[in-house]
Amino acid sequence: MTRTFTIDYLPEAAVRYVSDYAIVAIDVIRATTMAVTAVALGHQCYSVTSVEEAHALASELDNPILAGELKGVMPKSFHMNNSPAELVRRMEAARPLILLSSSGTQLLHTASSCPHVYVSCLRNCHAVSRYMAERHPRIALIGAGSRGEFREEDQLCCAWMGRYLMDAGYHPENDRTADIVEQWREEPVAACATGASGAYLQRSGQLDDLDFVLAHVNDLSTVFMLEDRELVAVRPSAQSSAQTRVARVA
Repeated sequence: MTRTFTIDYLPEAAVRYVSDYAIVAIDVIRATTMAVTAVALGHQCYSVTSVEEAHALASELDNPILAGELKGVMPKSFHMNNSPAELVRRMEAARPLILLSSSGTQLLHTASSCPHVYVSCLRNCHAVSRYMAERHPRIALIGAGSRGEFREEDQLCCAWMGRYLMDAGYHPENDRTADIVEQWREEPVAACATGASGAYLQRSGQLDDLDFVLAHVNDLSTVFMLEDRELVAVRPSAQSSAQTRVARVA
């Protein structure tokens, strides 16, 4: 069987792939970086699509952190922004974290009816690529996008993953996918700082998050998947790499 992959973007794009593909959701600046970092630090992390949903879920959890933004602005009732750098600085006990973002959590919601939804960023893109290449014949790498744009950092992450898949024997499904891989596959991580998302972080005084993204590249070997609304870590079985169990990280 020919193994293939495609690259797409924007939350609404996920509906095209939920039936026949494994989906990888990517929002490097910042939602998937935030989510992956939260679980790596020991938090349970839940993805929501609105302030109302966040508060409804908060009522079911023990002392959760409400984190996120809509159109770049943190809701007044939230505890912190969609900021992986701030989360690391907080150094607090592993409380549940409820995450809301303009694009990234919307993408996770749209993709959630797919049986296999992976969550990736630059921190674990190599690990996710390697894991998927052993298991899925068709893969959709989807950047969350912002304001209708396929942001540079998400193209970079998709291209790096696409390069790995091609080396593993996968074929791009269309010219657009092949072109994105060709354009970005050899670009350094510093290219993330040159796009619209990087410029926004600079204008808004959130350079610590840009620095965090640039400093944390393939430093996590953990693969993360979406189960309902929760991000969980996938642990390979000690007996066989082909058999896995999904373990809640507490």
